[in-house]
Amino acid sequence: MIEWFAIVQVAVAVVAGLVAIILGLAGRRPSDLTVGAMALILLLLLAQVVIAIVAPLVGNPPAGSALEFWVYLVSAVLIPPASVIWALIERSRWSTVIMGIAALSVAVMVWRMQVIWTTAGM
Repeated sequence: MIEWFAIVQVAVAVVAGLVAIILGLAGRRPSDLTVGAMALILLLLLAQVVIAIVAPLVGNPPAGSALEFWVYLVSAVLIPPASVIWALIERSRWSTVIMGIAALSVAVMVWRMQVIWTTAGM
């Protein structure tokens, strides 16, 4: 995969996650900022889906398990909309914290996908 793109994805997810957790612990309900951050994370993940489909066609297949990579990617794509839907239904400060935790989970998954793509046997 493209390393700088993965780093940008991880940075966006970490910042969005920390902001959401801080706002949630401060008693704030889901705001346009937190929902927008999750939308940005989802857009970056959808771009990664396109990259993951095109990369093997141009001679850059994953070095590790393609199945593991795609399981992580599909799971990561499902987490942001699920957390936003739940947060908008519940509208509590704890749902904002959960959105933050979901964003941090996506950051970990994105980094693991990068490791799978670039390092065989890990």
